[in-house]
Amino acid sequence: MTVRNLEFLFSPKSVAFIGASPEPGSVGRIVTSNLKTGGFAGDLYLVNPKHSEIEGTVCYPSIAALPATPDLAVIATPPKTIPSVIADLAAKGTRAAIVITAGIDTMLRRKMFNAARPTCMRIVGPNCIGLLLPRLGLNASFAHGMPLKGDLAFLSQSGALVTAVIDWAHARGIGFSKVVSMGDMADVDFGDLLDFLAGDPQSKAILLYVEQITSAPKFLSAARRAARAKPVIVLKSGRHASGAKAAQSHTGALSGADAVYDAAFRRAGLVRVGDLDSLFSAAEILSFTPKLEGERLAILTNGGGAGVLAADRLADFNVDPADLSPETQAALNNVLPPTWSRGNPVDIIGDAGPDRYEAALEILLADKALDAVLVINCPTALASSEAAASAVIRAHASDTAKTGRKKTVLTNWLGDGAATESRRQFAKAGIPTFDTPAEAIEGFMQLVAYRRSQNELMRTPPTAPGNLHFDTDHASAVISEAIARNRFMLTEKESKAILSAYGIPVAETVIARDPDAVANAARKIMETTPACVIKILSDDISHKSDVGGVRLGLRSPEEAREAARAMLADIARIRPDAHLEGFTVEPMIERPDAHELIVGMSEDRTFGPTLLFGAGGTAVEVIKDTAHALPPLDLMLAHDAIRQTRISRLLQGYRNRPRADLDAIAEVLVRVSYMIANHPEIRELDINPLLADERGCIALDARVRVADAIREPRLPLSIRPYPAQWEEDRELPRIGKFHLRPVRPEDEKLYDRFFEHVTPEDAHMRFFTMKPDRSHKFIARLTQIDYAREMAFVALSPDGELLGVSRLSADPDYTRAEYAVLVRSDLKGKGLGWLLMQHLIAYAREEGLQQLFGEILATNTTMLTMCQALGFKIETIDDDSTLRRATLQIGATPQALRTART
Repeated sequence: MTVRNLEFLFSPKSVAFIGASPEPGSVGRIVTSNLKTGGFAGDLYLVNPKHSEIEGTVCYPSIAALPATPDLAVIATPPKTIPSVIADLAAKGTRAAIVITAGIDTMLRRKMFNAARPTCMRIVGPNCIGLLLPRLGLNASFAHGMPLKGDLAFLSQSGALVTAVIDWAHARGIGFSKVVSMGDMADVDFGDLLDFLAGDPQSKAILLYVEQITSAPKFLSAARRAARAKPVIVLKSGRHASGAKAAQSHTGALSGADAVYDAAFRRAGLVRVGDLDSLFSAAEILSFTPKLEGERLAILTNGGGAGVLAADRLADFNVDPADLSPETQAALNNVLPPTWSRGNPVDIIGDAGPDRYEAALEILLADKALDAVLVINCPTALASSEAAASAVIRAHASDTAKTGRKKTVLTNWLGDGAATESRRQFAKAGIPTFDTPAEAIEGFMQLVAYRRSQNELMRTPPTAPGNLHFDTDHASAVISEAIARNRFMLTEKESKAILSAYGIPVAETVIARDPDAVANAARKIMETTPACVIKILSDDISHKSDVGGVRLGLRSPEEAREAARAMLADIARIRPDAHLEGFTVEPMIERPDAHELIVGMSEDRTFGPTLLFGAGGTAVEVIKDTAHALPPLDLMLAHDAIRQTRISRLLQGYRNRPRADLDAIAEVLVRVSYMIANHPEIRELDINPLLADERGCIALDARVRVADAIREPRLPLSIRPYPAQWEEDRELPRIGKFHLRPVRPEDEKLYDRFFEHVTPEDAHMRFFTMKPDRSHKFIARLTQIDYAREMAFVALSPDGELLGVSRLSADPDYTRAEYAVLVRSDLKGKGLGWLLMQHLIAYAREEGLQQLFGEILATNTTMLTMCQALGFKIETIDDDSTLRRATLQIGATPQALRTART
């Protein structure tokens, strides 16, 4: 991922348009006109060797002939010319380009890349309508108009949707900070722009229209960073197979399964909407109210029916209107007629005038138990809708002035002509307004969904079970032996051996080559179990029950022998082509209250390894009750996956059927996720059925498909897993033994006691304040890190106390990283800070980072001395004499670091 040179895309001081034309109706003419009339204050250069001037502006014959280097170039020339145009721009020193041209094939794209690479020129497109920056007055596109100035950023793979959104938003007074038509995303993609927009103060929220993601790990890392900073709303096309096919043909690239996209968006904290109307609702409310404090909504209306419609739509989202406090109801009694609804929705009766609206809204806004108010107006001849709108605006402004906080108010003025002027007033006052009660509720729920996604991102997962240990060597040996024999579909026995190595309970399996061997195996099993099961053993038969290859409840060796013979006859008739290797025999697990579940893994073409959980058994494809999740998982994420399925309600227990052990099911998912992360040879996994009841789980059947990870590399995990290889036990003479490992989310609970051992002076040295933030939100950011761009190492005492932390946070280019270190004040001067820094530097070097840097208070002589000894260069910061900047070039290893680990 990189944001390098994107400042030239979004803050250009000069723009060149290559392909300018006076030809009416041509792209060259439209883009030229948009560039000239948008209000851009910088230099504009036109390039076309066929013209000396266009519409009164000088037109240059070539890029080389330009009088200065343009920061940004816009290109609309024939496809075969694009590589040479990019090469000429790179030679001129241009650092960003927008390629509007379509029809650029793979070979031309490669040549374009090769021309841009030496100077890291960033390219948007090709096959896009361009870029619009209303705040700069830059319309570098062939869109039909310039959006209003605002603070929404819109990124779209569909150029047609860009123009539709601009048109819709203009009529509602909604503005944008940046509008980018992504096109084919040959270079700049969603991940790059999300990284840039996460830190963009001009953009309070981000809207995405997505057809496909090109680099899943980069996208998820950037999306998670952006979503933590501001709302990110995504509309993904291709939710169904026919739509996905259309999307692929439109972009010329493959799209991943929609259920997996859903899991990815949820994991990153994005809010997904299902249609264009919902995206518009999101744009409406986010342009004025980007955040919501809570979910308690009051509905104020002059029409009971409209209020009921709003409440019904709210109930569709499993949310009820908030209860009104006795104090609020009493206050409303004093200002409303006796016939008011005396509940929520607050129906103030059809003859309500502006005074009644204003008085009722003031009371609702003053209620601290309410987080938002939806105000509805139905036009009547008894009162002015425009006067009611003015009253709402006055009440909202008055409450904001009194309290210093802006409580969320949404409006829905019904009608068309009667509501037009009121909607204009609301837009001018910064109050979101909607055409219908349902649209208003959907807009409110966008904010609720974002709030919930942020809460989920900040949740602290439960501590993993203490016995979460794996025999990875044994699992690797089983896989390697099969691959060495050119067998890529593991037998049931081998598959269960891998599960067992990861601590997943399995039904023990015996392989029998013929019916007599089946009888012998059954006899031994029945010494401890009353019955057995036999299954056919064949690489050619994936679903054994479909061909009569499973027999249950066999209660004698003779019955098992005869069942095996009958099975051979049936399969010879149904699948004469199948090569049979024998049978598997296992105990009959009889747990009448158990549920049949499925746990699986497959390799998605976009997001790589993906986990599946749901209702299992032979009808799994018919029931289709499954949820997807991206590994790695913790117990919290595993429980989330379980809750997304319908069978989760049955697992809670009902009537006389006891509640299943949900923690045991979640633990199986966690163990499988570790298995997938640790063994890139695994390409497909089915545990079906996994029996689950109040006693726990047991896998009755399993199949695993593998491949040579060197010859056929698997797609990487979209989310970088916990780097267990950086765990180690260490010892210092004046501290004793301790464990050094990367931070984990569940470490949050250690920080309260840790800060009790940090003096205010030391806290000031680290956080530049005597009293650092110790809220859940702040500590969660320290412990719930993205290992793809951050690292924190914690030193833990034998009894689990936090002794010290070192951390780094890399820039999106992953070349430089800012570092920090903090140890308990009572442990200073005992070598722990040194060791934590050395471990961090070793990690940075292993990751290929080029530089570590940090800002240190000039009075922090201990840190400055340590940094100098470790090879850091110390400089005074020009504009602040109280700070020093410490910089370490990772390539050169100082003697102190070379000897540190001895």
